[in-house]
Parts: sequence; C-alpha cells; structure tokens
Amino acid sequence: MRPILATISQKALQHNLAVVKKYAPHSKVMAALKANGYGHGIERIAHGLSAADGFAVLGIDEAITLREMGFEQPILLLEGVFHAESLAIVNAYRLSLVIHCSGQIDMLEQSPYRHPFNIFLKMNTGMNRLGFVPDDYLNALARVTKLTPNVTLMTHFAAADEPAGADAALAIFEQTTKGLPYPSSLANSAAILCQPQTHSDWVRPGIMLYGATPARHTSATEFGLKPVMQLTSEIIAIQTLKTGETLGYGNRFTASKPMRVGVVACGYADGYPRHAGQYSGNDILQGVPVVVGGKKTQTIGRVSMDMLFVDLTELPQADIGAPVELWGNTISVDAVAEACGTIGYELLCAVAPRVPFKMIE
Repeated sequence: MRPILATISQKALQHNLAVVKKYAPHSKVMAALKANGYGHGIERIAHGLSAADGFAVLGIDEAITLREMGFEQPILLLEGVFHAESLAIVNAYRLSLVIHCSGQIDMLEQSPYRHPFNIFLKMNTGMNRLGFVPDDYLNALARVTKLTPNVTLMTHFAAADEPAGADAALAIFEQTTKGLPYPSSLANSAAILCQPQTHSDWVRPGIMLYGATPARHTSATEFGLKPVMQLTSEIIAIQTLKTGETLGYGNRFTASKPMRVGVVACGYADGYPRHAGQYSGNDILQGVPVVVGGKKTQTIGRVSMDMLFVDLTELPQADIGAPVELWGNTISVDAVAEACGTIGYELLCAVAPRVPFKMIE
C-alpha cells in the first residue's frame, strides 16, 4: 500500500464537542455531519460525536446511515427534500426537515403522511441563499403550524466571524419572530465562538468539531480546538538539483542554488490542491508548509496527480521513508489552506476515497 494515511482522532472529536458546550452551555447541539462528515467519513466520526443532541446532514443517505448505526437523536436534513416521494423515507426514519421555500410546504400539505414532522423553518436574513424573506416568513409559519406543532425557527449567518457580523441579521430575525412561542436555531461554528448573543435553543457546529477555524483572524488552537484529521505520507524518492535545473510539470520551479528534493506520495488525486504554492514566472514565492521527520519545510514545484515535491535542502537527515505530515498536529489544515488560497473546509472535504483512513482514540 502507498504510505499516505488519514488518521482520525476520536478524543479530538470529543474534545471539540466539549468546546462547543463550553461556549454555548445553555444550548442543545446539532452537530453538522454533512459532506460525509466534512470529509472525515460519517461512519468514522459519528460515535465520537454521540454526545450531541442531534445531527445535521445534507442527504437522506447520510441520515439513513446514522439511523442504521443506532442513533436515536433528531437528524435534520439541511436542505429539506426535493421531491414529494422522499417524504416516505423522512416519515419512516423520523427525520427532521429544513423548510426554506413554498414548494416544500406544498409537498407537506399534499403528503399522505400524518406523522408530525419536525420542521426547522428557515428565514433569509441576508445570506440570500436559502430561506423565506422576512415579509413572507410569518405566512410560511402559519401554513407549517397547521401541519405540525413541532417547529423551530431558523436562520444562517453570512459573516459571523466578523465583529458585529451577525448583528444586522439577528435584528431582522428577532424583529420578525418577536413574541413567537417557538425554539430557534441560529448559530453556526463562527457564531458559537464569536457571537454569544446568537446561541438560542439549538447551535449547529460544523467545522469547529473537526478542529479547524471558522474565523479568518483566529486560529483553531486559540479557540481551544484540536485537529481531528492528520494527513501523513512518506518520502518515496530523493532528487538533487543543480543551479538552473527545473522541477516537475511545466518547469514551474527553477533551482536558484543546489537543492535536495523529496518526492512525497501524495497528489491532487488524493485531494491535495494542485494549485498549492504561489509562483511568479518560474520562481516560487511561497510554498505550502509541510513537516518532514518532525522538521518544517515547504512544497516546491507543481503538484502532480500522485506526488508532490518538498524542499529537503536544509534537512540532510531526511531520506527515503522519512515521515511527512501534510496537515494535522504540527501544521494545521488552516495554515495549508491559507498558503493555497482556500479554506480548511475545502481541503478536508476534498480528501479522496482512495486515501486509507485509520481511527485512533
């Protein structure tokens, strides 16, 4: 087998869930497991988050997986259903639904099922993605409450990681729902950590559960979070470059001095971003941080499908078989993402199915 490996820590999951409860001690926790548990594997991580009060997923298949694993907590479909036929599965598996448009209420009104569905009615407070605009929200609520008494009022914040970034949206939500006798669910990871006034009855942590930060200006460790995934590999070959020699596809890197280069068994087919590193012509301006044998260095050259290059010039002890951490315990996924011009969410979700996973305590 190739030496690449994604290691998942159950203790880190449990720790991060405890951090959620520390920040929002009076709220129930709806743990977001969408996107196959943010790339970690929903079946791998669910038991590590079993102390959550509920789970939020995107697809019915993910919800069924959780039910068949024995979880009895509420399971929320974050986009609801797209076809009326799906309500049979929702009914059979006792799933909760986000309702964000009139067509979904039409489906419920015409449904033959009399199970009192659990509804999270979503308001669009400025994200302009899903949800009823405030002027239509109370009418939607009136229709829904004729069908079920189990209603939670819901919105989503676009800029909760910014100072006062949730204030305008929260004001719209509170003005529209003032005096209504229903629980609410407002806070995502950024709001849990940065906007305590939004915590309400249910919080919906996502990326923070996996040990990455939702805030651009604050690291995960500053919030007390621990990385859940460590992506590792090994050096599988060593090359030496003379001054002026090039490296990799497109000759994008030219050695300005004699260099020692390690070839790592990890590439874009494993989920590592092909655009890693910043270039000007043939000169690299900034590589992506990586750890080889416990020492920090950086990537060089263009990432290939199955391999990437790291600079070993200052690491003479590193040889074939030397361990490599792409991200995890020493280099955070957020640091790698920043160097790649993206966010940690994308890197975690992009880990390819061909990468083997290992669970540890």
